[in-house]
Amino acid sequence: MQIWKSLLNFVWHSIHLGSFNFSYFSLCGPLHSQNGKFSYGYASSPGKRSSMEDFYETRIDGVDGEVVGLFGVFDGHGGARAAEYVKHNLFNNLIRHPKFIFDTKSAIADAYSHTDSEFLKSEHTQNRDAGSTASTAILVRDRLLVANVGDSRAVICRGGNAIAVSRDHKPDQSDERQRIEDAGGFVMWAGTWRVGGVLAVSRAFGDRLLKQYVVADPEIQEEKVDSSLEFLILASDGLWDVVTNEEAVGIVKPIEEPEEAAKRLLQEAHQRCSADNITIVVVRFMAGKEGSSHSSSS
Repeated sequence: MQIWKSLLNFVWHSIHLGSFNFSYFSLCGPLHSQNGKFSYGYASSPGKRSSMEDFYETRIDGVDGEVVGLFGVFDGHGGARAAEYVKHNLFNNLIRHPKFIFDTKSAIADAYSHTDSEFLKSEHTQNRDAGSTASTAILVRDRLLVANVGDSRAVICRGGNAIAVSRDHKPDQSDERQRIEDAGGFVMWAGTWRVGGVLAVSRAFGDRLLKQYVVADPEIQEEKVDSSLEFLILASDGLWDVVTNEEAVGIVKPIEEPEEAAKRLLQEAHQRCSADNITIVVVRFMAGKEGSSHSSSS
């Protein structure tokens, strides 16, 4: 696996679609999964923004004799520092956790907490706060575990239906607002609902000055991988701001190749004038068929 990773490079392609010019990252060369159970692809673009604060990570690893898939989308705010840190450290912390295979949920929660703590320690010399969302999906045996903080989102297609398997963490949600107020914080309207009048998400990595209220505690949902589970979409809010869950699933359904599906979603978000960075990972489950997987990261 490491040999393959060293041979894979990222190529920056510029393409023109309709009246929109945009760019995306594309992987050079396919990599077959060891278990043939899933394939995946991705697309990522700064969109209309002059800077790129989205990151993603997609990888296959061997842990205690098991082949595991790890996928994540990380949307930074206040700069790219937090999102880049989470991309490089979260999954490493997770797969090193002693309970990763047999108590995956607690391992995920611990890895989120540890990664957040370590990032905050690294920020002590910074004058400006940085933070990041995280929407991650972990494949272990026949289990799919989705964890989320912030407003990136995970949506599956099961039995032909679009099902959100994460919840956007917004400050105006009644339970999130109550948690923030119980901790001594407040939520106010400033163009949108914001924690302390500043931050538009109620959970995130980083955000040192708001950490008492903006936690990195993930909500975790487990799904069984069986013949009814068709595919998963992980994406930053650059997609979800302009495309509904049902629309996204409808776009991906007829496209067998996950990378092409991700690029098609990216195109759709651009055509609908998304104003944000856009990052999408699509994982298609093979339901017993032979398949291949791409291994990459931004």
